[in-house]
Order: sequence, then structure tokens, then C-alpha cells
Amino acid sequence: MLNMDFDRQVVIDTNKQPWQVSPMPGVWRKPLAREEAEGGHATSLVRYEAESHFSSHSHPFGEEILVLEGTFCDEHGEYGPGSYFRNPPGSSHIPFSPEGCVLFVKLHQFMPEDTAQFCIDTHRTQWLPGQGGLQVMPLHNFGNEQVALVKWPAGEHFQPHRHFGGEEIFVISGEFCDEHGRYSAGSWIRSPHLSQHNPYVEVETIIWVKVGHLPTTNK
Repeated sequence: MLNMDFDRQVVIDTNKQPWQVSPMPGVWRKPLAREEAEGGHATSLVRYEAESHFSSHSHPFGEEILVLEGTFCDEHGEYGPGSYFRNPPGSSHIPFSPEGCVLFVKLHQFMPEDTAQFCIDTHRTQWLPGQGGLQVMPLHNFGNEQVALVKWPAGEHFQPHRHFGGEEIFVISGEFCDEHGRYSAGSWIRSPHLSQHNPYVEVETIIWVKVGHLPTTNK
């Protein structure tokens, strides 16, 4: 098990992690949280070399992907940089990448009733006004879970706040900051239920963020 204590904050600079081999040649990964060696709850970065593929597999409890670089493909379509898509519980596919790609992947984390299957091209989707100078791109809402991209203009400060149901962030560009540290592009931060902070940025920054999805009982 890796980082499966949801009552503790986890901060990982993925730029400092080595790529690890997967069961398929040409497919590499950087595990961030993992329940089992090859199954269960998992959050990872995954890299496909050009012309690599993965064998056919199903997602008993769903798959959520953000394409960071390159083009990811399966028998259903092609997903370029900035693509965000969800494959619900019970779905299956045969993924591959002709040119190679890097993905942010979350597996086995859907509620059984969350059955929406869709893809959003975030590079072609309009930003909406958020609080202060923030711009927000909603990606998915189900139950207490909310997923979005958030664009922070340089110098933006957000009010101190608490996370009911926790918060998970992947820094896509720029540098995200709070009173606990500074998190460059490629950083992954998972903060537990009722954690709090006072975030800000000094340079324009884009983050992927998910809130409300972590256990709400503390030890």
C-alpha cells in the first residue's frame, strides 16, 4: 500500500520521481497512491512510449484521465493534450499511443452510481469567472465530488478556507503556494477532510482540483 492513509496530507513533486516499469513494455508509471500492486485504488502518472499499447482491461470502479502531453488513443477515439475523460464502472478498452503521451490517471475511485462517460477538450472549453480573479472550468460533479481546472492570475490570493471531504490538486503549470509550501508544475497534493490553508500564487498558475471526495471520518 502507498499513501492510503487519507487522514494525512501527501505532497509529491513528481519531477523528482523515477519512472517505474509496468506489466506492459513501453508503458511506465510514477505511483502516487496505490492500494495493491496491480489493482484497487490507484493514482499515478503514466507514460506511453511511441507505438506502445496496453492489453485490453476493464475498470470495475472507473477510470479518470487527464492527458498532460501527447495523444492517448483507444478503440473509441483519440485524446490530445488537455483531454479530460471518464470511463465509468464496468467499462473496458484497449489503450495505445502512436506518438507517446503522459497521463494523470485515477483508477477504482468512482461511486457505483457515477456512470457518466464523456471527454472534455479543455483546450477548447471556455473558462468561467470564479471568485476574485480566478477562472474556473468545471469538469465533473457527482454527489459531494467536484472536479475542475482553476486558472490563477499572477499575484492572486484566495481567502483561508477548510476542505470538507478533502482536496486533491495536480499543478499543471506555474507554481501553487500556501503557508505550508510552494508546489511547482508536476506537484500532487492531497489534503484530508477538514484540512485548511490560505493559497496564493505569484505567477499565472493552472491546477486540476478535486474536492469533497475523501473520507469524512478522522481517526
